[in-house]
Amino acid sequence: MSQELTSEQIQQALQGISVPPQPQIMVDLQMEQYMPDPDLGVIARLIAQDPGLSGALLKIVNSAHYGLTNKIASIQRAVNLLGSRSVINLINAQSIKGEMSDETIVVLNRFWDTAQDVAMTSLTLAKRIGSQTVDESYALGLFHDCGVPLMLKRFPDYMNVLEEAYANAGPEQRVVDTENERLKTNHAVVGYFTAKSWRLPEHVSNAIANHHNALAIFQDESGRNAPLKNLLAILKMAEHICSSHRVLGNQAVDHEWHSIGHLILDYVGLSDYDFENLKESIRELSAR
Repeated sequence: MSQELTSEQIQQALQGISVPPQPQIMVDLQMEQYMPDPDLGVIARLIAQDPGLSGALLKIVNSAHYGLTNKIASIQRAVNLLGSRSVINLINAQSIKGEMSDETIVVLNRFWDTAQDVAMTSLTLAKRIGSQTVDESYALGLFHDCGVPLMLKRFPDYMNVLEEAYANAGPEQRVVDTENERLKTNHAVVGYFTAKSWRLPEHVSNAIANHHNALAIFQDESGRNAPLKNLLAILKMAEHICSSHRVLGNQAVDHEWHSIGHLILDYVGLSDYDFENLKESIRELSAR
């Protein structure tokens, strides 16, 4: 049963780190809420496409107000728990966060598009390989780069640094190493603290912190970190399938995957041939 929150409670809960919502998603949500009988299923699907809105939603549901025993990562469940009135209050609160320039929107489209694609691909992969963490895999796909828009807000030249980071990536250089050298921080660290502020499940937050540290994690052949490896394996396959290196990194070659791909495929038990078939079938599915 939902516990309705007032606009004032929503505003108080949303204090702190905020990732801007995608303008078109906000328009679609506003139109749905003005319908005579707003459809919570439609609203949940729209929110689930946007990292900022989803993060704000989970922050509220995972707060002490709801008293959940375990933190959740399911957007649909969060919408059901909040109920229509509270969700509409959340949408309205996010819509008045402030306008972005056209230039900022164009740059952030690279982030938003990648987040949606990687989230959906992670969901599909989790189902295809029989993972027990379907909701968490989707959440990680949606949130893994949530530090990017915050880095861009702090460092106007950030996208050029990120492109350089993807170009330098390889066995001896992580994507985040270039960011650390140039900016003294990186989007994985910022993303981790954002996820913590949104009260995401701890293992999802840890995966965000380590999503460019996969080589060291998968080189460790001990039984440690199995939950982390399970999430990261799906994420890194999804990033490669969605060509994040092209969209975010502006690179023709996925240098990071070339370093870690064989370790990840060994871990999940897929041959190169199996993965190529899986990759093609998922790309065909998304193209429809």
